[in-house]
Amino acid sequence: MEYVLDAKNQHLGRFASKIAHLLQGKDTPSYEPRLLGSNRVIVTNVSKIILTGKKAEQKVYYRHTQYVGHLKKTTYEQAFQKDPTWVLRHAVRRMLPQNQLRDKRLKMLQLER
Repeated sequence: MEYVLDAKNQHLGRFASKIAHLLQGKDTPSYEPRLLGSNRVIVTNVSKIILTGKKAEQKVYYRHTQYVGHLKKTTYEQAFQKDPTWVLRHAVRRMLPQNQLRDKRLKMLQLER
């Protein structure tokens, strides 16, 4: 099944959990945790997603380059200005179960700015 969702004025976390729920196929009566599922999710207007409170300035994404002392950090504002689709994909990725199906399920997610 194919779902088309509009991200305009949606909260990042609640919207990402909804997408993760659909990608796993939990909305179908034939849900099986070990199977991939057949749902595709298309998200439009990703650049119009919102956060509440001061999260835009305070939320930080960390990554490490594997060299000593090279912990890089990026704020939500910087990441969102660079690529809003990365922010939503990152949130959905971390809400999916960490198993072999995660990357396959993420391929079924299509984001449009």
